[in-house]
Amino acid sequence: MSIIELNAVTKVIRKQTVLEDINLSLAKGKIIGFVGHNGSGKTMLFRVIAGLVKPSAGEVIVSDQILHKQISFPKSISVLLEKPAFLEQYSGFDNLKFLADIQKRIDDQQIRQVIESVGLNPDDKRSVKTYSLGMKQKLAIAQAIMEKPDIILLDEPMNGLDEDSVKNVYQLIKAENERGATVLLTSHHKKDIEELCHVVYKMNSGKIQTTD
Repeated sequence: MSIIELNAVTKVIRKQTVLEDINLSLAKGKIIGFVGHNGSGKTMLFRVIAGLVKPSAGEVIVSDQILHKQISFPKSISVLLEKPAFLEQYSGFDNLKFLADIQKRIDDQQIRQVIESVGLNPDDKRSVKTYSLGMKQKLAIAQAIMEKPDIILLDEPMNGLDEDSVKNVYQLIKAENERGATVLLTSHHKKDIEELCHVVYKMNSGKIQTTD
């Protein structure tokens, strides 16, 4: 059973084709990897799937609903893009609290638990602007998983993480998948893909080149 379908999806920006005739059917409950060099289209593909960017042509269907026709955004999806953005004058806990208050699916204790799960201290009152790259990445991962969405998009989730933190994130991704989440991820590290992914797609110049 597919949870995401892309039919002849193309995206053109300033006369440059960044995605070209993408046809994909992604199975529910899998961890799916996307590999390719910088500029191959991986991040744009994630933006399109998340509803953040409207394709120039083609159709994106998520959970049996057509994006930009039946819905504007998928109802249960989270996205970690390469450069996570936070309100840097606030603490990590406060940042997640602001987001959680939008849909009110989780309480303060659950926020604390997910912060601890990525190796951060929920009682740390420092502002996010003082965080290291690795700490910001951990907070972004916590944000992506905290509300237990059906679909999780992780663009280079291991950026800035040390070896122990990477192993912990592997466990978190596997746990999310085991509870039923479909996880899409990109990585330049072969080990990440081999350790985590059930299916792998290679992208080149905005096209799906090969599948494994």
